[in-house]
This record gives sequence, C-alpha cells and structure tokens, in this order.
Amino acid sequence: MGKNIGFISTRFAGTDGVTLESSKWAQVIKKSGHSCFWFAGELDRNPQNSLLVPEAFFKHKENNWINDQVIGKKGRNPDVTEAIHYLRSYLKAKLYEFIENFKIDMLIAENALTIPLHVPLGLALTEIIAETQIPTIAHHHDFYWERARFTVNAVSDYIQMAFPPTLPNIEHVVINSAAKEELAHRSGISSTIIPNVLDFENPPFVDEKRTEDFRNSLGLKPDDVMILQPSRVIQRKGIEHAIELVHDLKDPRYKLVISHETGNEGFEYAEWLMENAKDHGVDLRLFGASIADPVNDGLKNPNQYSRWDIYPHADFITYPSLYEGFGNAFLEAIYFRKPMLVNRYATFVRDIDPKGFNLIVMDGFLSKKTVQKVREILESPEKSRNGKSQLRDCHPVLFLFSAKKGAQFTHNKFLWNRGIKKTRNQ
Repeated sequence: MGKNIGFISTRFAGTDGVTLESSKWAQVIKKSGHSCFWFAGELDRNPQNSLLVPEAFFKHKENNWINDQVIGKKGRNPDVTEAIHYLRSYLKAKLYEFIENFKIDMLIAENALTIPLHVPLGLALTEIIAETQIPTIAHHHDFYWERARFTVNAVSDYIQMAFPPTLPNIEHVVINSAAKEELAHRSGISSTIIPNVLDFENPPFVDEKRTEDFRNSLGLKPDDVMILQPSRVIQRKGIEHAIELVHDLKDPRYKLVISHETGNEGFEYAEWLMENAKDHGVDLRLFGASIADPVNDGLKNPNQYSRWDIYPHADFITYPSLYEGFGNAFLEAIYFRKPMLVNRYATFVRDIDPKGFNLIVMDGFLSKKTVQKVREILESPEKSRNGKSQLRDCHPVLFLFSAKKGAQFTHNKFLWNRGIKKTRNQ
C-alpha cells in the first residue's frame, strides 16, 4: 500500500538545485506507488497536495530580520532569541497541521536541516521529528561550513542542534563525496551519496516551435551564435568568465545568453555583469522571466518557457562556476549533448571529471589555449559533432536517473528498509 511522503523546505519553486532535485525524487517516489505532499514558504506545486506557509520562506520579512541580527554577528540579543522562538513555535504548529491533514507517513527535509538560512524552520522541524519519531530523510545540498557568510554567526547553539540534527529516525543523504566525509568528521553522522541525476535513458521532449519562440524572444538573428550560460545570476556561478570568453573569441555573431532569473541574491552582481559586458564589448542577453521546471507536474503556466526550451538552440554552454554542490546545469548540457566549457570546481574535480567526460575545462582562469579550443569547436562542425558523439557515449551510471531503477533504489533502501516500516504507530 502506498504511503504519504511529505517534502519540507523553505521553497519549492523556480529552478534552484533543491527544487529541481525534489521534483526528480518525487517523480521516482510516485512511480513507486506513493503520494507526495509539499510544505514550504514559496510553492509552485499542486495546491491540493500542498501547504503554503509564507513565514517558512527564507526571504520572509520576519526571517530576514532575524538573519540580519545573527549572520556576521558574534552576540545575540534576547529580543532576537525571542523572535526566533516565536517563529519556531508558529512553524511547528503548521508542520503538525501539515502532517495531520495529509496523514504523512514519512518526511523528506530538503536542505531545511542543512544550511541555516531559516533557523526557526530548522528548529521547528527538528522538534517535530524528535517528538513524533516520524521516519525522515534529510537531503543535504549545501552545509553552513561550505558558505563563507556563515563563518561568523550568533546562532551556533541552534546550528549544533538542528543543522543537521543527530536523531535515530533520520537518514542523511548528501550529493557529493566531500560532503559525506565532512559531515562524518564534524558530527559523526554517516550518510549516503545520491548525486544530482537525469533520465538519460529517455531523451528530453523538445517542442520545436517553443524553442524557436524562445530564441526569437531574445532578439537573435539567424546567423547569431548562442553561447548559453544556463544558471541563475549569482556570484558563485562565475559568469564574468563567460563574458571574458566571448570577449576573447572576438566575433560579433557570438551572443552570451543568461537563461535564468536575476535577483535571487540581490541585483548588485547582475548590474556589475551588465557593466562588465558593456566594457568588454560583449552582447549579453538576460532572459528576465522565470523558467519552469519540466519535471515538476504541479502548477503549469502555458506561456512560461521551461529549461527544455532553452538548450536546443544553444551552440555552446558555459559553466564556469566557482562552487557547486553538484551541478544540475552540467548534467543538462550533457543530456542535450552540447559542447561545454567547465571550470574545475571542487565537486567536478572529485566526483565528475574521473568519469571520463570529453569537455573543455579551465582551472580558475581562461588561457589562450582554452579560448582557442572553444573557437575550434564553434567554427568546426566536424569537431562539434565529434564532441557530441563522445558525450552521447559517456553517461556514467552514477548520474543515471531511471524511473524503474530509481524507484527500486529509493523505495527499497529508504522508504522501506530504513523509513516507512519504522512507522509512528510502532
């Protein structure tokens, strides 16, 4: 008999890594005969299966005020502590409501017990898990020690308690090998690695008309060459390297397109990129509208482009990230067999590069040799075809998302052996 699985995070909306991977997990779980329900502060899921609590969003004004008082500070005033516990208490009541109304059998906490962007939510969720003994998977995408902004904080007591908590009814999942080792070293918690994945066994569905409309919406001419930066506009994506690449290629036909929205972490970096591109004579096109997740079967906007509408017309992909927990955009470029430039960020070096991908890589800077390799790919159809052919043959099992195999893995290892059979009734 199918079980009710509750996903919990600050946000399930848009194209951030947590949202994207949650959709894939839900797809696998539903194919295994279970039902999925959603709790967050921002949602684009089916309202009938969701509980939207705006105060759970990490950008909610109450949580923003708390973060302003504790991030980058060493001391915490009593009124801040009171505000944290007031919001914790409110969210805890909402979590109980979510569990009871949807008769939740098991929780999957998506990054909510990992990075302290919303301390009250993490505390509330930890208390719920401890009190109910509900089986829980804590899916960790990026820990606080991986972000410099949390180096100095005034909530170390809460971080030790809830980010992540050490409770017997929680199974911990990380997305790369370094996180697994560091989690064990810092807290003694063992975990399982499940990297970001895609369904390489089935090609993406491409709507030719919509992909053509997307290209036209950017104002690109037929002979323009689309160099795609498929990421949100945030500093750790290293987009300035993509601008430098297009500048060094010295061809006015080459247009740099950033496909995802700006403003996720403020607009200052986006404004600087625009100025930087202008100073370098680079034609930078920002797609201002939000992009839909094609795996999410929740709310659909027929006028909204999805990620699958973006890649088909890209001639080359830039992925110069300084840091990634894993790299969804990397896998998507491979999925569409697109030639690509990748910066050797730590997880790529350790977990991805050894799998044998044929890519153009940079190591923190763009050399003339690297730029020439990109130029040769763009100017030589034969080399581009060869690169795509090699990408087609290089789909390591590590990143393979199969509905059947994935459902068996998730169901057998977590939802049954370590999860659902430890029900609250027992």
